[in-house]
Amino acid sequence: MKTTLRDSASMRWIALILLALAMFCSHIFMDILSPIKDLMQSTRGWDSTAFGTMQGSETFLNVFVFFLIFAGIILDKMGVRFTALLSGAVMLIGAVINWYAVTETFMGSSLETWFNNNLNYIPGFDELGISPFYRGMPASAKLSAVGFMIFGCGVEMAGITVSRGIVKWFKGREMAMAMGSEMALARLGVGTCMIFSPVIAAWGCDIDVSRSVAFGVILLLIAFMMLIVYFFMDKKLDEQTGEAEEKDDPFKIADLGKILTSSGFWLVALLCVLYYSAILPFQKYAVNMLQCNLVFKELDPNSFWAGDTVATLQYVIMLIIAGASFASNFMKKKSSEIAWSMVAVIFLVAYCYMGYERQSASAVFAVLPLLAVAITPKLGKYVDYKGKAASMLVIGSILLILCHLTFAFVLPMFKGNAIGGFLVAYITILILGASFSLVPASLWPSVPKLVDSKIIGSAYALIFWIQNIGLWLFPMLIGKILDKSNPEIIEKLANNTITPEQATVSYDYTAPLIMLASLGVAALIIGLILKVVDKKKGLGLDEPNVKG
Repeated sequence: MKTTLRDSASMRWIALILLALAMFCSHIFMDILSPIKDLMQSTRGWDSTAFGTMQGSETFLNVFVFFLIFAGIILDKMGVRFTALLSGAVMLIGAVINWYAVTETFMGSSLETWFNNNLNYIPGFDELGISPFYRGMPASAKLSAVGFMIFGCGVEMAGITVSRGIVKWFKGREMAMAMGSEMALARLGVGTCMIFSPVIAAWGCDIDVSRSVAFGVILLLIAFMMLIVYFFMDKKLDEQTGEAEEKDDPFKIADLGKILTSSGFWLVALLCVLYYSAILPFQKYAVNMLQCNLVFKELDPNSFWAGDTVATLQYVIMLIIAGASFASNFMKKKSSEIAWSMVAVIFLVAYCYMGYERQSASAVFAVLPLLAVAITPKLGKYVDYKGKAASMLVIGSILLILCHLTFAFVLPMFKGNAIGGFLVAYITILILGASFSLVPASLWPSVPKLVDSKIIGSAYALIFWIQNIGLWLFPMLIGKILDKSNPEIIEKLANNTITPEQATVSYDYTAPLIMLASLGVAALIIGLILKVVDKKKGLGLDEPNVKG
């Protein structure tokens, strides 16, 4: 039998690394402005409504122009290679526009004047209340939203393409491990941007938010180059096998009837949108929420903890934590598993201590993916061999509620207690990350049990579309609720009795956090209903995936 690239473990994993690093870079850009929301307000005049509207624009075209469905059709018609390159190019184009919007060059330009005078009213969209722009929205936020919409099309296209590429290279081999590895690396992108985005924005003596976005653009350019290398690897594989690229059945409108009549599908789809809406939009505000609820002391500019070197060192420690905790899942000996876990715990304590000494809200929130990286493979293995997927979703909902209520009511009680406040923040963020890991481990594997295998692609496309509605809506809602529930800050800004720098760290986040907790309550109710439906109809959601 002829040996192909796919038969070589090293070549398979090189292909995976190329795809995973591309998603890692896209996740960095997705949240590149999140840890510097305060700087966007103080240097570019973006209030919470403008920030939330811009962040929500990422999924606008996917939801309202149905680009997510078109992306699936493109993948089906053109194959993995072409779609991978197209997604990389689209992400890069959107990112460049996003970067230009926040540069000094754009400020005062004729293009800024045009954006100030236009896109204030869009017929149809304004009447429906779904416009990605509004009258009075800063011109830089409008153009940034345009770029983010384009980037959002590319990143969603990349997501489905990467999953398909992994199946192509790992089918019949270590596919579950490959998908878990890709997911873990992608999630580390969140921690990466949380650590480096504020540092890059504050490099030198001046603050320039466009530098952070430029950092993200450079990473997306590197990602595009990786996809080009993958293109030639994948082409070589097809030449060796003599096969045409594998393609899914195209999305058919007729499939919708079969899917939409499944009560189990609707419950899982609603759980998905509630879960993701309670966490991903929150990520965009989390750093600012910590800035408003913890007291951060000013560091001596000449001290070690205020320098850039410590950020790099902390990031290296993060990678050690992620690597050790992830490796612990695949140790055959219990002693080796415990040893790797202990290494991860020791470095996690060191990481948290450094975050405290740095007095950095973004460094604190960067711990979000670390526990998720550690336990996602364990949870996936448990669901595979023991089942209880529906029960895990209920547990995840409870954790979600507790975390957001802790942020809303417990964390503010520790505002005058530096160590206590940091401890509460670290523990709650780690648990929130753990609850998020329950989604891929238990929710996604449940979908094939609810619909016929012939329409599984259509079912996933519909779930992603529903999920994107939440990812469009809730960043905007959080921003609007934040401004509406803090009228005194808006009034003081208008009267010039408070500076933008003071305003951005003075918000009361109670109202938006209660809204996010209510999403968890809704998810809990739906999860309990799903367990009843599962038992009544014998859907098998709590049964193991691996039989025998």
